[in-house]
Amino acid sequence: MTRFTVNDRPFSTETDVETPLLYVLRNELELNGAKFGCGLGQCGACTVLLDGEAVFSCLIPLAALEGRNVTTLEGLGTIDDPGPVQAAFIEEQAAQCGYCIPGMIMRTQGMLNRNPAPSEREIREHLNPNLCRCGTHMRILRAARRAAGKPAGDQAALAERSAT
Repeated sequence: MTRFTVNDRPFSTETDVETPLLYVLRNELELNGAKFGCGLGQCGACTVLLDGEAVFSCLIPLAALEGRNVTTLEGLGTIDDPGPVQAAFIEEQAAQCGYCIPGMIMRTQGMLNRNPAPSEREIREHLNPNLCRCGTHMRILRAARRAAGKPAGDQAALAERSAT
């Protein structure tokens, strides 16, 4: 039996401890925010927070979760009351196909948990492991800037980058 918390609710499962977290989230808990992308930790579509840090849920076996806290996209807010990072992504219209967006939102939230005032360089470095195939990178960066309380515009980013 593996016991951990998901979105502030206790959860236990008898699923094999080698099973990746992603499958338990999607199949047992029906939390579909984390997407299956590559299954190899190379795309970031499955990103969730583990004790507040962004991780690839396709790589985390249940054995590593005992007593820990998992937060999924569904734990940040709702359609009617989105969390601040979700709201920033909505305001910047950062989604195109939407497949990468849950992972991007979770990676942004993890970054802000560690550093509520990241620099442009830190934002870019932190989001780098997550891929977007549709090419909405600039909107995603604007959304991350907005969530961090920075001017969301690309001109503000260019000014910060040229100052360093």
